[in-house]
Amino acid sequence: MCGLLGLLTADGSAAAHADAIAAASHCMRHRGPDEPGTWHDDDLVVGFNRLSIIDIEHSHQPLRWGPPEAPDRYALVFNGEIYNYLEIREELSRDEGTVFATEGDGEAIVAAFHHWGPDAVRRLRGMFAFAVWDTQTRSLFLARDPFGIKPLFIATGPAGTAFGSEKKSLLELLEGLRLADDLDPRAIEHYTVLQYVPEPETLHAAIRRLESGCHATIRPGSAPEIRRYFTPQFGVRPFAAGSEQKRYDQIADVLSDSVAKHMRADVTVGSFLSGGIDSTAIAALAIRHNPDLITFTTGFERDGYSEVDVAAESAEAIGARHIVKVVGPEEFVAAIPEIVWYLDDPVADPALVPLYFVAKEARKHVKVVLSGEGADELFGGYTIYKEPLSLSGFDKLPTALRRLAGRLSDRIPEGTRGKSLLHRGSLTLEERYYGNARSFDDARLRAVLRDYRPEWTHTDVTAPIYARSQGWDPVARMQHVDLFTWLRGDILVKADKMTMANSLELRVPFLDPEVFAVAEGLPFDEKISHGTTKYALRKALEQIVPAHVLHRKKLGFPVPIRHWLAGPELFDWAHETIRNSQTDHIFDKTAVLAMLDEHRAGTVDNSRRLWTLLVFMVWHAIFVEKTLAPSISDHTYPVRL
Repeated sequence: MCGLLGLLTADGSAAAHADAIAAASHCMRHRGPDEPGTWHDDDLVVGFNRLSIIDIEHSHQPLRWGPPEAPDRYALVFNGEIYNYLEIREELSRDEGTVFATEGDGEAIVAAFHHWGPDAVRRLRGMFAFAVWDTQTRSLFLARDPFGIKPLFIATGPAGTAFGSEKKSLLELLEGLRLADDLDPRAIEHYTVLQYVPEPETLHAAIRRLESGCHATIRPGSAPEIRRYFTPQFGVRPFAAGSEQKRYDQIADVLSDSVAKHMRADVTVGSFLSGGIDSTAIAALAIRHNPDLITFTTGFERDGYSEVDVAAESAEAIGARHIVKVVGPEEFVAAIPEIVWYLDDPVADPALVPLYFVAKEARKHVKVVLSGEGADELFGGYTIYKEPLSLSGFDKLPTALRRLAGRLSDRIPEGTRGKSLLHRGSLTLEERYYGNARSFDDARLRAVLRDYRPEWTHTDVTAPIYARSQGWDPVARMQHVDLFTWLRGDILVKADKMTMANSLELRVPFLDPEVFAVAEGLPFDEKISHGTTKYALRKALEQIVPAHVLHRKKLGFPVPIRHWLAGPELFDWAHETIRNSQTDHIFDKTAVLAMLDEHRAGTVDNSRRLWTLLVFMVWHAIFVEKTLAPSISDHTYPVRL
């Protein structure tokens, strides 16, 4: 796990940019505090910050490698982990006679690329964002893992193309690329509705993300040629006929294998543990490989907003040492500017704050943690996935009657039972389902956003995703949308940013190509069935997780934002943040303050909408106004832990 940064110049002036790359790399030193490095030739300059996990004494980056006839042909910078690197190295040694100089996974990547070309990315089982520079063909190859676990930003201007693990590093290079730092108004509107900035957008118009499951080839002076190499196909390749138990055994086996490979490291591996089935399953499988496993959880000093007791019970049941971090409102507020700085672009998910604190606590004890992200998207775990069943009656109605139901819902007062059901039943799946987050509806958005554009809707983001899932069952289509929106826009961003903020590597065994290959074939009734979600996964885990968590409702790391924004904990901070923000040209601050007053009075729960705007205002103060400068310390950690 590391941070990479590079610049492919258009005019062969790489050496002149070496100092700028080194300086810009420093602002992501938290991603790799163990070892910095730079390298350049005429066209390319790269910088690297290493967090040493595998082959600590060697595998330095930037890594030079090549075949015997050209031993320094390639240069590699690589963020992530390849969990099947041992198998790849063995195959290349056996079939190609490849000789390796290190024991690491980085060398496996560049050797695989040499022999297999761009198709090598399809063979990698891991999380990654990497760049391989071929000094013979003068071409740069960038790739990102199938699910978007690791980030990769790109900016192309007249002076060349810059790429890096964090957007803030690229912001420091825009002037050298002869690019402006203007904000993207469409991305702002998308963020306000969705609570995150959807890929490939960022809030800066000049910087974009290489999307998950894509690779790019770039030559000096040319724009990136981007290709998608991974497209999920839920339900298209169903399980072969056979007993359900064989399915459940297959799920258990492939997940066990994934956890085993995710435990590969030369440092200590721990595990996050909430009160839910996903993280408990990962921890229960992990302890088979490390009997001294340490688990970590977090909670708040408020009833109903903590799974600390359940997580502790789970840890005791599997035999793990357990550590708890309880977060109070004062440290919560104090950490917000620093957390937003680490995010690069705002993400309005309050759960990232406790994640930051539990990662900070975990880093005192381990260097790597496992976590349960991705299980809901792969196995059908969100409660909203039950909606096609509850709305199935509307699907049988003529379109005119469905629209009439929608008009009737508009006349029903807010808060009345059945209003939401009528409204959502009147819409098609494509119209109503944006993904797992929606902060503002059109009416509220129009009232708050100065430059509201009705044509910039969620369908900008979701329409092409839905187009790829025609003919699938509705739950499969919702999962498909979430893989390309909520998972990579929120879940994985906060997982990467909050752990890397603390120089902690997070691994997600559910998001493994082999696990996905099993999950994608599950039929509708193996996801939403018997009144529960993730039915097949729960059946598969019956002999793995403790009984007390097997059928618990999903809670995760809930945050008492609704209560705190209405009370002394956050109200004054929120009021001051809104009043001082220089975002009058973006938001109607009078309307925002009225929302805050409504929320305190208890007439409307505006907590998620307010949090969306507040996080943006903090972000704007840091990255645009530059009136807020979080204190970011240079953490020092032992290389081995």
